[in-house]
Amino acid sequence: MEGLCVKLFEASRKKYKMKRRKAAMGMVDSFEASHEGIKTVDIQKRCEFSGSSDLCIYFVTWNMNGQVPCEDIAKIVGEERKYDLLVMGLQEAPRNNILNLLKNTLAPTHMLLGKAVMQSLQLYVFGPKNSEQFTREVKVDKHEIGGLGWLIRRKKGAVGVRISYKGIQMVFISCHLSAHARNVEERNIQFKHISNSLFSKNTNPYSRPAQLTVWLGDLNYRLQGINTYPARDLIHGNLHEMLTSKDQLLQEAERGEIFNGYCEGALAFKPTYKYDIGSSSYDTSHKVRVPSWTDRILFKIDSNKINATLHSYEAIESIRSSDHKPVKAHLCLKLTESLN
Repeated sequence: MEGLCVKLFEASRKKYKMKRRKAAMGMVDSFEASHEGIKTVDIQKRCEFSGSSDLCIYFVTWNMNGQVPCEDIAKIVGEERKYDLLVMGLQEAPRNNILNLLKNTLAPTHMLLGKAVMQSLQLYVFGPKNSEQFTREVKVDKHEIGGLGWLIRRKKGAVGVRISYKGIQMVFISCHLSAHARNVEERNIQFKHISNSLFSKNTNPYSRPAQLTVWLGDLNYRLQGINTYPARDLIHGNLHEMLTSKDQLLQEAERGEIFNGYCEGALAFKPTYKYDIGSSSYDTSHKVRVPSWTDRILFKIDSNKINATLHSYEAIESIRSSDHKPVKAHLCLKLTESLN
């Protein structure tokens, strides 16, 4: 059985690489779509923030499960911090003041440019010190999903920040959709409601549309059509890429239900949920949940004057204080001509 799995994996990986060789290297809009809704983007060589890009953004999404060791925040934001913007989306954030912790940690290099908070659902945008001169039109919005999540401080819905930075109009959305594998259609509906409602009120008809839109959060789409132990066997054998065909988010995007026209890096990292807290072992409770890529970062470019390159998309496996692993992405934008 193990030999068959390896052969199937190698065959699918060769087919995948052959597709990629046909695409031009480096720019998002040149990639062939792997799905009708989502373009799977190759990771380019690591950017050293050398200044060859006009804007480099570091994204992090993390379902904190109400926990927040200070050392984890420091580990996530890093020490060198050569990125221009840090966009951090949090779900199930604890009651204590995360913003002050972030401000104190980032104080030597970065300052807060915008925030959107709806109880445990939070979004923060930080830029370099003295970057106010590049920042315009910061707006925030939120969309609440019904339910009793507020009773256990697990707010569902989305919060968003709209910002113009260096002339680039951007929308960042941190979301937390409904849980459980069976609620696929419910998540699809929530995505559509959020997409249609955020920043829809009092819209200036003369304002430019967003040229970059990024969703980051606990989207809660699960693996479907495989039981937990076969899934774990593949993960433990470093064959987890075989599980992407079981991913509900990619399945629904293929059907044209969600995220049409968005891009995402390949799911080369292990599923980020559900872990035993304090470990890197998957759920050992009586539920023995099927591991899933619930935590995602997806982006969309709506301008032919911007080329985007994804330099990393990975889980931070060394963080063990939550039942979710944080996910980070490093996206750089290059203007081909002036946006004015």
